[in-house]
Amino acid sequence: MKKDAILICTGCGKEFPLNRIHPRCAGCNEPLEVAYGRLAPVEIPARGTMLERYGDFLPFSVPRREISLGEGNTPLLRAGALAEELGMLSLFFKNETQNPTWSFKDRGTVTGLMHAVSLGITKIGTVSTGNMAVSVAAYGARAGLETYVLVSKGIAEEKIAPIAIHGPRLLTVDGDYGELYFRSIEVGERRGIYFINSDVPFRVEGSKTIAFEICEQLAFQAPAYVVVPTSSGGNFRGIQKGFEEMHRVGAIDRLPRMIAAQAAGCAPIATAFGRGGLTVERVKEPRTIAHAIENPFPPSGNQVLRKLREHGGLAVTVTDEEILAAQGLMAGTGIFGQPEGAVPLAAVKKLRAENVLEPADSVVCIVSGAGLKYMAALRLHRFEVRGVSIERLEEALVG
Repeated sequence: MKKDAILICTGCGKEFPLNRIHPRCAGCNEPLEVAYGRLAPVEIPARGTMLERYGDFLPFSVPRREISLGEGNTPLLRAGALAEELGMLSLFFKNETQNPTWSFKDRGTVTGLMHAVSLGITKIGTVSTGNMAVSVAAYGARAGLETYVLVSKGIAEEKIAPIAIHGPRLLTVDGDYGELYFRSIEVGERRGIYFINSDVPFRVEGSKTIAFEICEQLAFQAPAYVVVPTSSGGNFRGIQKGFEEMHRVGAIDRLPRMIAAQAAGCAPIATAFGRGGLTVERVKEPRTIAHAIENPFPPSGNQVLRKLREHGGLAVTVTDEEILAAQGLMAGTGIFGQPEGAVPLAAVKKLRAENVLEPADSVVCIVSGAGLKYMAALRLHRFEVRGVSIERLEEALVG
């Protein structure tokens, strides 16, 4: 681990050593974050793993290539025709479905695992609704660690097998999902299990590489806006942190405005932001098709609110109907994202209609995970499929 890095509380600023496993402040219970004493301008290597290319911005002295599954280095795709349809000049999709387990979670899993291995830990775990469960199970298997995965009792059946195939100890837990996050950390400390949950400091360090790549892919011209589907808040924090660090070393001359996009059926951050609140409140009955961002009490919610206000960001909600429509629009550009991955596009469409976004604004949507992760959502779309006999094939093709 690097000597000039520490953990610092995002709420009260209290400092902790990097070897701390508990992800929250012992005083105010807000999430911790890795802070660096010095970040100097660096030449980012053109090749190598994510850990190798951005090693100067990560708290590890030596990258562990054997832990990597090839995460990161995902494409930034321009949505030309769709942008024109929405009355915009520059709309991009950061396609995180191209990660090894088909979601952005792999970035944070590998950095969380690096931290665990550096401390000699042999047991890891996570609490997840699907994407992170698969990621931790896969990387745990890769590293040969004893892996525990806790999922909600009501998880879609089709999400179980892709987790179980990697051989973790998989438990479906009956109880409040928001509370499960905190309970897992408590039990993990007693049982020697490092829970690499959604917003732990070293997972956030992995998420920030999304921002690094966006900067590189746009020739270090920061976009006007970056839209993030937001659940626990860890990925939002990471991407914001990445842009701040790029700005700190002079790689970009301004920060993009961040937009936290949430489903209307579970929007504790957007609700608090809309009422001018400083803290999130628990959503009593969350319900949305975007299950991967259905966190009723986001552990990093308060920090997301602080960052939105500090940097002039926005928070917006979209309905399930808007999400499904956006999923179809995005598929029309060749990207099949899961419902939560389509939330940013739904938000862009809404904000553009309200003239919050201007035609000249460059906007990047974070496509968080692949549509194959939740095929049940396809039953809510209307597809036209026609049958034809081989004798009438030509007639059907031209008719």
